[in-house]
Parts: sequence; structure tokens; C-alpha cells
Amino acid sequence: MTRVWFSQPLETVATFWRVMRRDGVTLGFTTHDRDLWFDHIIHRAAPGMVPSAIRRSAGFEADSAEVQGALSHNSISAFDLAIGRFDGARVLIGLVDWESHETHVVYRGTIGTVAEEAGTFSADLVSRKAEFKRDPVPRTSPGCRAAFCGPGCTLSAVRFSHAATLSAFDAGSNAATFSSIGSLSHFVGGQLRWLDGPYAGLSSGIAGTQGSALLLEVPLDQAPPPGSRVLLREGCDRTLETCVSRFANAINFQGEPFLPGNDQITRYPSPVQ
Repeated sequence: MTRVWFSQPLETVATFWRVMRRDGVTLGFTTHDRDLWFDHIIHRAAPGMVPSAIRRSAGFEADSAEVQGALSHNSISAFDLAIGRFDGARVLIGLVDWESHETHVVYRGTIGTVAEEAGTFSADLVSRKAEFKRDPVPRTSPGCRAAFCGPGCTLSAVRFSHAATLSAFDAGSNAATFSSIGSLSHFVGGQLRWLDGPYAGLSSGIAGTQGSALLLEVPLDQAPPPGSRVLLREGCDRTLETCVSRFANAINFQGEPFLPGNDQITRYPSPVQ
């Protein structure tokens, strides 16, 4: 039998919210005055954090919600918010009976914009309905549309991933130097995943090379210490030539390199000399 919440004058109900970050860490919080364990996750008592009103609709427009709170809990720090540990994290908001641990989820979404000011933070939540705005029909393109080693590409990510150790980091140029990683050009357009240090669990895009170093796409607020372990994923320039010569994977090329473009409309025949 489905429970009817708030049908009695007094109920043992609290609000909970669960944050599932992209680096694999899951955090749980509740408005109850003590920690609650349910769904195999400990939900910490965080009375200073409250979800705002949640608007739900029966249509396709996105539901709105927001979470506000203080940066007093050990699980959420200004540094983690600044470096993007919570960007794009999945969020569940719901009700929990603190005696029976029965739950009811009222909102599912992801964290969008995060703001921090004077020791407090606020996060706009994007509901799952926002996915309906995305066009599922692929458009033609001369370059490959598939993510390297992702669906459609079919290449093994393990084959093109390499463990390495940071030798030096130049904060001025945002360049990282590693030892014994082979040809640097193969990593342009790839990714670097930090395995330890202040950015453990996060990924950085590789924009190019500078001498014997790799240039990262986004500047790092705090320089990682030498000796930090990383996992480097090679990149791909998404051209048919590279797919053939370097990967021998032309059969899975997700593009149309020989399809005439819109510039063909503006071309005129030239007289024969």
C-alpha cells in the first residue's frame, strides 16, 4: 500500500537530499537532528542546508529547484566548489521517515550553476526534463562525432590510457610535465585524470604541448605537487586520415568527410579556357 505523506497531525518525517558527484563520491544530508542510515548511505545531519520550494509540472518544461546552505559541513568546502567537484553532480531530494526509513523521492536532477558568497553557497538544480530539449538527431559533419573510445568509436579506452607521475607543473603556462609517456602529440585533445593530490578524481582536458610538457585546458587554482599520480588518455583530432593511419578504425568513423558543404551553393561554374 502506498503511503500518504503528511496525512496525520504529527509525523516522523524529515527531508533528505543525496549528491552523486561525477568522481564517484556520494554524499547524503538530512534535516533531521541526527545522522540517518538508509539506502546503504549515511545521511549526515545538516540543519543549515535547506532545499527551496520545488515546482513540478506535468508538461515537458523543466522543473525548478534550488539548494542553499552554509559551508560549515566538512563534506562541502569552498575549494571543492571552486574546482568543480560538484558541477554536473546528480541530485535526489525526497522525504524520509526517520523511524521506518521509508523514503519518497520528489525531485531528480543535476547541479547547474553554483555560487559562493560570505561562507554560504547556493546551487541551481536542473531537472531530468531538461534532457527533452536536446536534439537526438545527429547532424552531418566532416569530422567524427563519436567520443574517442566511446560509443560508436568502439576502440578500447584501456589500450590508449597510460599511468604517469607528475614531474613538474608550471602555473604560469598551465603546463604539466610527465616522465616516460611517449609521444606528446598523441595526447593532444585527450584527458588527464588526477588519481591523488588536491584534484584527485577530477579530469582536465589536454589542449596542446609546450616543449616537453602538456598544456591543460583549464587553469588550476592550486598547483599539484610533483609525484602526483595521473591517468593520461590519448586524444584524437577526429579526422578520417587519423582514424585510418593511426587507429585503423575507418569502418567506425562517425562522419561524412566527402559530403559537399553549404559553400557549394555559392559556387558558380568557371568558363573553360
